[in-house]
Amino acid sequence: MNDEKTEEPRLVRFKTILKELRIVFRVLQNHSRLVEKQSGLSSAQLWVMWELFNEPGMKVSELAKVLSIHQSTCSNMLDKLQERDLVRRDRGAQDQRVVKIYLTEKAMQLLAASPRPSQGAVAEALLNLPDRTLDNLEAGLTELVAMLKTTDEQASMTPLS
Repeated sequence: MNDEKTEEPRLVRFKTILKELRIVFRVLQNHSRLVEKQSGLSSAQLWVMWELFNEPGMKVSELAKVLSIHQSTCSNMLDKLQERDLVRRDRGAQDQRVVKIYLTEKAMQLLAASPRPSQGAVAEALLNLPDRTLDNLEAGLTELVAMLKTTDEQASMTPLS
């Protein structure tokens, strides 16, 4: 039988962690709504554009790696952005297989009036955590995901918005 003295602090920690996870998700949701309202783009699409602004001429594989998403997911987002005339794909002069991605002038104007994507804010906050905190967070989240027994193996390679 569980001792009430050991269960109480555990229950308090559980509730605290659950509340903090809700805060993180709420920040992401609220920012995604703001981004979509202001720019007409999803937060993930805007993040793609900011990455291309920071490093023009990336290949799809490079962009997917920077965003920590699956290459096909990245390619699909780029297709949608290209349909809206926000990105262009240029084939290399020497090697036609190499396709580099650039923002259009229309995209540059849209970025000038758009907020930064929330994933960038979360990523920046994570990068500013001390190593020990990151190690503990990683270990805990890895254990939590394992206990969820999810069958969605692609979930980690899909943007949050």
